Amino acid sequence: MLNNKIKMYRAAKDISQDELAKLVGVTRQTISAVEKNKYSPSLELAFKICKVLEKSIDEVFEHY
Repeated sequence: MLNNKIKMYRAAKDISQDELAKLVGVTRQTISAVEKNKYSPSLELAFKICKVLEKSIDEVFEHY
């Protein structure tokens, strides 16, 4: 399972779940599920999220 800091970095950039979802090509519900660790994103989606947040994969996601 992955733990993530998407919500923290998203808030720091003042990006809503809906805005992030549109930028990476998924639904707001998907972003919400990923933030709550109810859904592990594909590697492609994880990299897209990191690119928008301007963070490395290691900064945003950690395996536990």
